Amino acid sequence: MSTPDTPRIRNRVTELLGVEIPIVQAPMGWIARAQLASAVSNAGGMGIIETSSGELDAVREEILKMRDLTDRPFGVNIAQLFVRDPKIVDFVIGQGVRFVTTSAGNPMQYTKQLKDAGLTVFHVIPTLRTALKAIGAGVDGLIVEGGEGGGFKNPRDVATMVLLPLVCEHVQVPVIAAGGIVDGRSMAAAFALGAEGVQMGTRMVSSAESPVHQNFKQAIVDAAETDTVFLNRHHRPGLRALRTERSERLEREEQVDLGELGTVLKLYFGGDMEASIALSGQVVGRIDAVKPVREVLHETLREFFEVAGRLGKLANSDR
Repeated sequence: MSTPDTPRIRNRVTELLGVEIPIVQAPMGWIARAQLASAVSNAGGMGIIETSSGELDAVREEILKMRDLTDRPFGVNIAQLFVRDPKIVDFVIGQGVRFVTTSAGNPMQYTKQLKDAGLTVFHVIPTLRTALKAIGAGVDGLIVEGGEGGGFKNPRDVATMVLLPLVCEHVQVPVIAAGGIVDGRSMAAAFALGAEGVQMGTRMVSSAESPVHQNFKQAIVDAAETDTVFLNRHHRPGLRALRTERSERLEREEQVDLGELGTVLKLYFGGDMEASIALSGQVVGRIDAVKPVREVLHETLREFFEVAGRLGKLANSDR
């Protein structure tokens, strides 16, 4: 939540999501569960529970934990590429959440059913074409994700600096920016380009409340801005990951089998950085410490207003 000396942001994203700070935590498989998501919600942002792991029984338990850990809004993501249960929408609706993000698939597939149940729906998009398709499906808003972000990507990636203003020029719904967002400066830049909120993934993976092994967090802290690789450039899905011996080898391969992710739990929770692919964004080069989620969100908000204030003074300098 905002402190007394920090202004609040009031816009369509905060109103639709019911949050104080328009910062959404990305829905990383196995990572975006109650421990992390509740910390984000309690700090005033929007915590998200993942379903991409396919472990719906575990996800149900995580949602129950959320209700014990926070009385603030939280959401659920449906990563369509990984849906194994054809009744996934019924499952999500049955959990009583009010906010859903859909991603990695056709927005026409689930939007109407979710909307008919009274949920607020934002779809993650990597191109203008998919943004317009999502608008046609009736979404409430968009998460516009640039190619510098971590995880699964459109092989023909477009940077946030290009994609975000392009989409905002063509749509009327509220937009949340993702990819390259790590602090108040990058958040202010996203707002300047038309966003009304931001999503953070890699920054949250490396937070104190993130459940991943310290080896993963330290690898993010130690990484330079050049220490990610883009895999599957000529196939789907593309992936952006932390540079390791394994990912450098895979970077040179024509096609990466998603079976390479099969031992990801050994990496995430066992700390073996060569066991799988450590999905991470280019912002690893801007993360230099493991911090509590509350500190991340509040530092981001304070810096956002400092930057906005400086820009406002520039506009009035000749008056």
